[in-house]
Amino acid sequence: MHRKIPGLAIAVTLATIAFALSPLLTSEFAGYRPEQFPVVLEFWPVQPAGWAFGIWGVIYIWLILGSIWGLLNAPHDLHWQKMRAPLLVSLGLGIFWIAAANAAPILATIMIVAMAGFAIAAMLRTGNDTPAWQVRPVALYAGWLTAATGVGTGVVLGGYGVLTAQVAALAMLAAVLVAAIIVQSFRPAEWAYPLAVIWALTGVIAANAPSENWSVIALSAVGIVTLAVRVLLSSQSGRA
Repeated sequence: MHRKIPGLAIAVTLATIAFALSPLLTSEFAGYRPEQFPVVLEFWPVQPAGWAFGIWGVIYIWLILGSIWGLLNAPHDLHWQKMRAPLLVSLGLGIFWIAAANAAPILATIMIVAMAGFAIAAMLRTGNDTPAWQVRPVALYAGWLTAATGVGTGVVLGGYGVLTAQVAALAMLAAVLVAAIIVQSFRPAEWAYPLAVIWALTGVIAANAPSENWSVIALSAVGIVTLAVRVLLSSQSGRA
């Protein structure tokens, strides 16, 4: 007799598809707009270049494929089930995040902090048996959300005049790097998480290159090198 597929596995698959389709139901988001804030700034040093947000396409597709694979092949697996609950919360918030970002940046910042926290929790609960379908898409998602949390917070701090845009950028980029290193230390062999953060930092460098904002560029470069070296050292120790 076949066991019934757990509702959690079905819910995650449906939420993943809804999350991927959510941009079609609202205006496209490629960063905050100056007119959304009391302090109107033409440029936020913390925000990556618009093309960097294209990583969402990879995240959406990989999450969908991973959730379907898990639904069909690991509906009762313990590690999959432990991962699904926090992932479902993160995806559920994500369905409404673009609409919130376009309408209420402070609310969107609170939401993305929660999304990142639950995504990281999901990543840390994954097993190692099917990395390409379980941990890796979730890790890429969690890594991008880690960076996006810093970006969103930095933009809000500058946009509401709490800090200057430059100070907010430096503070939040440093916070992203510290958070990424801490999370990476729990899953040092998983490269998809730091790769997403590296991608975001590369976008920040590209955005700041025309204005020669060397302090932000240097901090982002330090972050890229630090995360990349840690991945390489982990992969070498894994082969030893």
